Amino acid sequence: MSTATKTSETTQANAPDGPSLLQRLMVRPEIGALLGAMLVFAFFSIITDRFLSPLGIATWLDDSSTLGIMAVAVAVLMIGGEFDLSAGVMTASTALVTALLAVNGGWNVWAALLVSLVFALAVGAFNGWLVMRTGLPSFIVTLGTFLALQGLNLGVTRLVTGTVQVSGIRSADGYNSAGWVFASTLNIGDTHLQASVVWWVVLTVIAAVVLVRTKFGNWIFAVGGSLPSARAVGVPADRTKIVLFMTTAFAGWVVGSCGILRFASVQANQGVGLELHYIIAAVVGGCLLTGGFGSAVGAAIGALIFGMARQGIVFARWDSDWFMLFLGVLLLAAVLVNNRFQKRAERVRR
Repeated sequence: MSTATKTSETTQANAPDGPSLLQRLMVRPEIGALLGAMLVFAFFSIITDRFLSPLGIATWLDDSSTLGIMAVAVAVLMIGGEFDLSAGVMTASTALVTALLAVNGGWNVWAALLVSLVFALAVGAFNGWLVMRTGLPSFIVTLGTFLALQGLNLGVTRLVTGTVQVSGIRSADGYNSAGWVFASTLNIGDTHLQASVVWWVVLTVIAAVVLVRTKFGNWIFAVGGSLPSARAVGVPADRTKIVLFMTTAFAGWVVGSCGILRFASVQANQGVGLELHYIIAAVVGGCLLTGGFGSAVGAAIGALIFGMARQGIVFARWDSDWFMLFLGVLLLAAVLVNNRFQKRAERVRR
Protein backbone atom coordinates (compact mmCIF):
# COMPACT_ATOMS: atom_id res chain seq x y z
CA MET A 1 0.00 0.00 0.00
CA SER A 2 1.41 3.40 -0.93
CA THR A 3 2.17 6.15 1.59
CA ALA A 4 -0.45 8.42 -0.03
CA THR A 5 -3.12 5.75 0.36
CA LYS A 6 -2.21 5.22 4.01
CA THR A 7 -2.30 8.96 4.66
CA SER A 8 -5.72 9.22 3.02
CA GLU A 9 -7.10 6.33 5.07
CA THR A 10 -5.67 7.80 8.27
CA THR A 11 -7.22 11.20 7.52
CA GLN A 12 -10.62 9.61 6.86
CA ALA A 13 -10.40 7.58 10.05
CA ASN A 14 -9.58 10.67 12.11
CA ALA A 15 -12.23 12.82 10.46
CA PRO A 16 -15.22 13.65 12.66
CA ASP A 17 -18.38 11.70 11.93
CA GLY A 18 -20.61 14.75 12.29
CA PRO A 19 -20.80 18.25 13.69
CA SER A 20 -18.51 19.07 16.60
CA LEU A 21 -19.82 19.60 20.13
CA LEU A 22 -19.43 23.37 19.74
CA GLN A 23 -21.39 23.30 16.48
CA ARG A 24 -24.17 21.28 18.10
CA LEU A 25 -24.36 23.71 21.00
CA MET A 26 -24.41 26.76 18.74
CA VAL A 27 -27.48 25.55 16.86
CA ARG A 28 -29.54 24.90 19.98
CA PRO A 29 -32.57 27.27 20.03
CA GLU A 30 -32.02 28.23 23.68
CA ILE A 31 -28.35 29.20 23.39
CA GLY A 32 -29.13 32.85 22.65
CA ALA A 33 -31.44 33.08 25.67
CA LEU A 34 -28.83 31.43 27.87
CA LEU A 35 -26.20 33.97 26.86
CA GLY A 36 -28.67 36.79 27.41
CA ALA A 37 -29.60 35.45 30.86
CA MET A 38 -25.94 35.28 31.85
CA LEU A 39 -25.46 38.88 30.72
CA VAL A 40 -28.52 40.16 32.61
CA PHE A 41 -27.51 38.19 35.71
CA ALA A 42 -23.97 39.57 35.67
CA PHE A 43 -25.16 43.14 35.02
CA PHE A 44 -27.60 43.37 37.92
CA SER A 45 -25.29 41.41 40.23
CA ILE A 46 -22.71 44.15 39.77
CA ILE A 47 -24.91 47.25 40.01
CA THR A 48 -27.01 46.25 43.04
CA ASP A 49 -26.16 44.16 46.10
CA ARG A 50 -29.82 43.26 46.71
CA PHE A 51 -29.97 41.20 43.52
CA LEU A 52 -27.97 38.28 44.96
CA SER A 53 -29.35 38.49 48.49
CA PRO A 54 -31.58 35.58 49.60
CA LEU A 55 -34.63 37.85 49.39
CA GLY A 56 -33.54 39.14 46.00
CA ILE A 57 -33.08 35.66 44.52
CA ALA A 58 -36.45 34.55 45.89
CA THR A 59 -38.10 37.66 44.44
CA TRP A 60 -36.86 37.36 40.87
CA LEU A 61 -37.40 33.60 40.79
CA ASP A 62 -40.96 34.14 42.05
CA ASP A 63 -41.54 36.80 39.39
CA SER A 64 -40.18 34.48 36.70
CA SER A 65 -42.06 31.36 37.78
CA THR A 66 -45.69 32.08 36.84
CA LEU A 67 -44.56 33.73 33.63
CA GLY A 68 -42.31 30.74 32.97
CA ILE A 69 -45.08 28.17 33.46
CA MET A 70 -47.17 29.87 30.80
CA ALA A 71 -44.21 30.68 28.54
CA VAL A 72 -43.19 27.01 28.36
CA ALA A 73 -46.71 25.93 27.35
CA VAL A 74 -47.02 28.78 24.85
CA ALA A 75 -43.60 27.88 23.41
CA VAL A 76 -44.65 24.28 22.82
CA LEU A 77 -47.80 25.54 21.09
CA MET A 78 -45.74 27.96 18.96
CA ILE A 79 -43.41 25.13 17.93
CA GLY A 80 -46.60 23.44 16.75
CA GLY A 81 -47.32 26.50 14.61
CA GLU A 82 -50.11 28.14 16.63
CA PHE A 83 -50.78 31.02 19.05
CA ASP A 84 -53.09 31.34 22.04
CA LEU A 85 -54.10 34.89 22.89
CA SER A 86 -56.51 33.64 25.56
CA ALA A 87 -53.65 32.29 27.70
CA GLY A 88 -53.46 35.37 29.94
CA VAL A 89 -57.16 35.70 30.71
CA MET A 90 -57.37 31.93 31.28
CA THR A 91 -55.33 32.35 34.47
CA ALA A 92 -58.07 34.62 35.84
CA SER A 93 -60.95 32.50 34.52
CA THR A 94 -59.76 29.33 36.25
CA ALA A 95 -59.01 31.18 39.49
CA LEU A 96 -62.48 32.74 39.42
CA VAL A 97 -64.18 29.37 38.85
CA THR A 98 -62.27 27.92 41.81
CA ALA A 99 -62.97 30.91 44.05
CA LEU A 100 -66.67 31.25 43.19
CA LEU A 101 -67.35 27.56 43.81
CA ALA A 102 -65.32 27.40 47.03
CA VAL A 103 -66.33 30.75 48.53
CA ASN A 104 -69.82 31.42 47.20
CA GLY A 105 -70.86 27.84 46.52
CA GLY A 106 -69.40 26.34 49.69
CA TRP A 107 -67.54 23.61 47.79
CA ASN A 108 -64.39 21.85 48.96
CA VAL A 109 -61.39 23.57 47.38
CA TRP A 110 -60.21 20.35 45.69
CA ALA A 111 -63.61 19.84 44.04
CA ALA A 112 -63.58 23.46 42.89
CA LEU A 113 -60.07 22.99 41.48
CA LEU A 114 -61.19 19.91 39.57
CA VAL A 115 -64.13 21.77 38.00
CA SER A 116 -61.88 24.69 37.02
CA LEU A 117 -59.43 22.23 35.44
CA VAL A 118 -62.22 20.63 33.40
CA PHE A 119 -63.35 24.12 32.37
CA ALA A 120 -59.82 25.05 31.24
CA LEU A 121 -59.30 21.85 29.27
CA ALA A 122 -62.71 22.25 27.60
CA VAL A 123 -61.87 25.78 26.47
CA GLY A 124 -58.47 24.63 25.20
CA ALA A 125 -60.02 21.72 23.31
CA PHE A 126 -62.62 24.06 21.80
CA ASN A 127 -59.91 26.46 20.62
CA GLY A 128 -57.96 23.63 18.99
CA TRP A 129 -61.02 22.01 17.45
CA LEU A 130 -62.25 25.32 15.99
CA VAL A 131 -58.84 26.16 14.53
CA MET A 132 -58.53 22.77 12.85
CA ARG A 133 -62.19 22.56 11.81
CA THR A 134 -62.42 26.00 10.19
CA GLY A 135 -58.83 26.58 9.09
CA LEU A 136 -58.97 30.05 10.63
CA PRO A 137 -55.75 31.48 12.06
CA SER A 138 -55.37 30.64 15.73
CA PHE A 139 -54.64 34.32 16.31
CA ILE A 140 -58.26 35.17 15.37
CA VAL A 141 -59.90 32.21 17.11
CA THR A 142 -58.13 32.72 20.43
CA LEU A 143 -58.63 36.49 20.24
CA GLY A 144 -62.36 35.75 20.17
CA THR A 145 -61.95 33.39 23.13
CA PHE A 146 -59.97 36.05 24.96
CA LEU A 147 -62.75 38.61 24.56
CA ALA A 148 -65.45 36.08 25.49
CA LEU A 149 -63.64 34.98 28.65
CA GLN A 150 -62.89 38.55 29.65
CA GLY A 151 -66.57 39.46 29.38
CA LEU A 152 -67.61 36.26 31.16
CA ASN A 153 -65.19 36.92 34.01
CA LEU A 154 -66.50 40.43 34.59
CA GLY A 155 -70.17 39.62 34.06
CA VAL A 156 -70.41 36.49 36.21
CA THR A 157 -68.24 37.87 39.02
CA ARG A 158 -70.26 41.07 39.26
CA LEU A 159 -73.52 39.10 39.06
CA VAL A 160 -72.58 36.73 41.89
CA THR A 161 -70.60 39.02 44.21
CA GLY A 162 -71.67 42.52 43.22
CA THR A 163 -68.00 43.41 42.67
CA VAL A 164 -65.21 42.39 40.30
CA GLN A 165 -63.27 40.52 42.99
CA VAL A 166 -63.64 37.24 44.86
CA SER A 167 -61.87 36.71 48.19
CA GLY A 168 -62.12 34.60 51.32
CA ILE A 169 -61.03 31.18 50.04
CA ARG A 170 -58.86 30.56 53.12
CA SER A 171 -61.98 29.68 55.12
CA ALA A 172 -63.11 26.99 52.62
CA ASP A 173 -62.75 23.27 53.30
CA GLY A 174 -59.63 21.73 51.82
CA TYR A 175 -57.73 25.01 51.63
CA ASN A 176 -54.78 23.86 53.75
CA SER A 177 -53.93 20.80 51.65
CA ALA A 178 -54.55 22.57 48.35
CA GLY A 179 -52.54 25.54 49.55
CA TRP A 180 -49.63 23.24 50.34
CA VAL A 181 -49.60 21.99 46.73
CA PHE A 182 -50.01 25.34 45.00
CA ALA A 183 -48.94 28.04 47.46
CA SER A 184 -46.49 26.61 50.01
CA THR A 185 -42.95 27.84 50.55
CA LEU A 186 -39.79 25.77 50.06
CA ASN A 187 -36.86 26.85 52.22
CA ILE A 188 -33.39 26.41 50.74
CA GLY A 189 -30.90 27.97 53.12
CA ASP A 190 -31.98 31.56 53.66
CA THR A 191 -33.95 31.63 50.38
CA HIS A 192 -37.69 31.00 50.53
CA LEU A 193 -39.05 29.75 47.21
CA GLN A 194 -42.73 29.70 46.31
CA ALA A 195 -44.43 26.51 45.11
CA SER A 196 -44.85 28.14 41.70
CA VAL A 197 -41.06 27.91 41.23
CA VAL A 198 -41.25 24.13 41.74
CA TRP A 199 -44.16 23.87 39.30
CA TRP A 200 -42.14 25.92 36.79
CA VAL A 201 -39.10 23.64 37.00
CA VAL A 202 -41.12 20.40 36.89
CA LEU A 203 -43.29 21.46 33.94
CA THR A 204 -40.23 22.72 32.04
CA VAL A 205 -38.49 19.36 32.45
CA ILE A 206 -41.61 17.46 31.36
CA ALA A 207 -42.07 19.69 28.30
CA ALA A 208 -38.40 19.38 27.33
CA VAL A 209 -38.47 15.59 27.60
CA VAL A 210 -41.69 15.35 25.59
CA LEU A 211 -40.28 17.55 22.82
CA VAL A 212 -36.96 15.80 22.35
CA ARG A 213 -37.57 12.22 23.55
CA THR A 214 -41.07 11.20 22.46
CA LYS A 215 -43.03 10.50 19.32
CA PHE A 216 -45.50 13.22 20.29
CA GLY A 217 -42.62 15.70 20.36
CA ASN A 218 -41.73 14.74 16.80
CA TRP A 219 -45.37 15.31 15.83
CA ILE A 220 -45.25 18.81 17.36
CA PHE A 221 -42.23 19.80 15.29
CA ALA A 222 -43.76 18.18 12.21
CA VAL A 223 -47.12 20.00 12.34
CA GLY A 224 -45.35 23.26 13.12
CA GLY A 225 -42.86 22.90 10.27
CA SER A 226 -45.32 21.87 7.55
CA LEU A 227 -48.88 20.78 8.26
CA PRO A 228 -49.51 19.19 4.81
CA SER A 229 -46.25 17.25 4.97
CA ALA A 230 -47.01 16.06 8.50
CA ARG A 231 -50.42 14.79 7.41
CA ALA A 232 -48.88 13.12 4.37
CA VAL A 233 -46.62 10.97 6.56
CA GLY A 234 -49.43 9.97 8.90
CA VAL A 235 -49.08 12.44 11.78
CA PRO A 236 -52.44 12.93 13.58
CA ALA A 237 -52.28 16.68 13.09
CA ASP A 238 -55.73 17.60 14.42
CA ARG A 239 -55.30 15.63 17.62
CA THR A 240 -51.79 16.99 18.14
CA LYS A 241 -52.83 20.61 17.87
CA ILE A 242 -55.91 20.17 20.04
CA VAL A 243 -53.72 18.67 22.78
CA LEU A 244 -51.34 21.63 22.47
CA PHE A 245 -54.17 24.11 23.02
CA MET A 246 -55.29 22.05 26.01
CA THR A 247 -51.73 22.25 27.32
CA THR A 248 -51.74 26.05 27.39
CA ALA A 249 -55.13 25.94 29.11
CA PHE A 250 -53.72 23.52 31.71
CA ALA A 251 -50.80 25.89 32.33
CA GLY A 252 -53.31 28.70 32.81
CA TRP A 253 -55.09 26.57 35.41
CA VAL A 254 -51.83 25.94 37.28
CA VAL A 255 -50.98 29.65 37.37
CA GLY A 256 -54.53 30.60 38.34
CA SER A 257 -54.55 28.00 41.12
CA CYS A 258 -51.20 29.19 42.47
CA GLY A 259 -52.48 32.76 42.49
CA ILE A 260 -55.86 32.23 44.16
CA LEU A 261 -54.48 29.92 46.84
CA ARG A 262 -51.51 32.13 47.61
CA PHE A 263 -53.20 35.54 47.67
CA ALA A 264 -56.72 34.31 48.59
CA SER A 265 -58.36 36.73 46.16
CA VAL A 266 -58.66 37.24 42.42
CA GLN A 267 -59.67 40.17 40.22
CA ALA A 268 -61.92 39.59 37.21
CA ASN A 269 -59.52 41.44 34.90
CA GLN A 270 -56.42 39.67 36.18
CA GLY A 271 -53.98 38.35 33.57
CA VAL A 272 -55.24 40.55 30.74
CA GLY A 273 -52.31 41.69 28.59
CA LEU A 274 -49.87 39.06 29.84
CA GLU A 275 -50.41 36.85 26.78
CA LEU A 276 -47.98 39.05 24.85
CA HIS A 277 -45.38 38.60 27.60
CA TYR A 278 -45.71 34.82 27.27
CA ILE A 279 -45.13 35.02 23.53
CA ILE A 280 -42.16 37.35 23.96
CA ALA A 281 -40.58 35.00 26.52
CA ALA A 282 -41.05 32.09 24.11
CA VAL A 283 -39.48 34.06 21.25
CA VAL A 284 -36.59 35.15 23.45
CA GLY A 285 -36.14 31.47 24.29
CA GLY A 286 -35.65 30.51 20.65
CA CYS A 287 -39.14 29.95 19.19
CA LEU A 288 -39.87 31.18 15.70
CA LEU A 289 -43.18 32.88 14.94
CA THR A 290 -43.48 30.62 11.91
CA GLY A 291 -43.43 27.41 13.99
CA GLY A 292 -41.37 24.22 13.78
CA PHE A 293 -38.40 25.52 15.78
CA GLY A 294 -37.93 26.29 19.45
CA SER A 295 -37.26 25.00 22.93
CA ALA A 296 -39.16 24.60 26.19
CA VAL A 297 -35.99 25.18 28.19
CA GLY A 298 -35.34 28.31 26.15
CA ALA A 299 -38.80 29.67 27.00
CA ALA A 300 -38.11 29.05 30.69
CA ILE A 301 -34.83 30.95 30.36
CA GLY A 302 -36.68 33.74 28.54
CA ALA A 303 -39.04 34.03 31.51
CA LEU A 304 -36.04 34.07 33.85
CA ILE A 305 -34.63 37.02 31.90
CA PHE A 306 -37.95 38.81 32.40
CA GLY A 307 -37.93 38.22 36.14
CA MET A 308 -34.29 39.20 36.63
CA ALA A 309 -34.67 42.37 34.56
CA ARG A 310 -37.97 43.47 36.11
CA GLN A 311 -36.81 42.97 39.69
CA GLY A 312 -33.26 44.12 38.93
CA ILE A 313 -34.65 47.45 37.76
CA VAL A 314 -36.57 47.74 41.04
CA PHE A 315 -33.52 46.82 43.13
CA ALA A 316 -31.45 49.39 41.23
CA ARG A 317 -34.18 52.00 41.94
CA TRP A 318 -34.67 52.88 38.30
CA ASP A 319 -37.91 54.06 36.81
CA SER A 320 -39.94 50.91 36.02
CA ASP A 321 -40.91 52.43 32.65
CA TRP A 322 -37.47 51.39 31.40
CA PHE A 323 -38.64 47.78 31.55
CA MET A 324 -40.86 48.29 28.50
CA LEU A 325 -37.87 49.62 26.55
CA PHE A 326 -35.96 46.54 27.64
CA LEU A 327 -38.78 44.30 26.39
CA GLY A 328 -38.86 45.96 22.98
CA VAL A 329 -35.11 45.75 22.46
CA LEU A 330 -35.07 42.18 23.76
CA LEU A 331 -37.80 41.06 21.37
CA LEU A 332 -36.13 42.58 18.30
CA ALA A 333 -32.76 41.12 19.26
CA ALA A 334 -34.31 37.69 19.89
CA VAL A 335 -36.01 37.58 16.49
CA LEU A 336 -32.75 38.42 14.72
CA VAL A 337 -30.73 35.91 16.76
CA ASN A 338 -33.31 33.14 16.33
CA ASN A 339 -33.35 33.53 12.56
CA ARG A 340 -29.57 33.34 12.54
CA PHE A 341 -29.52 30.19 14.68
CA GLN A 342 -32.18 28.52 12.54
CA LYS A 343 -30.15 29.07 9.37
CA ARG A 344 -27.02 27.78 11.10
CA ALA A 345 -28.92 24.72 12.33
CA GLU A 346 -30.11 23.94 8.81
CA ARG A 347 -26.55 24.13 7.49
CA VAL A 348 -25.22 21.84 10.22
CA ARG A 349 -27.95 19.24 9.59
CA ARG A 350 -27.01 19.10 5.93
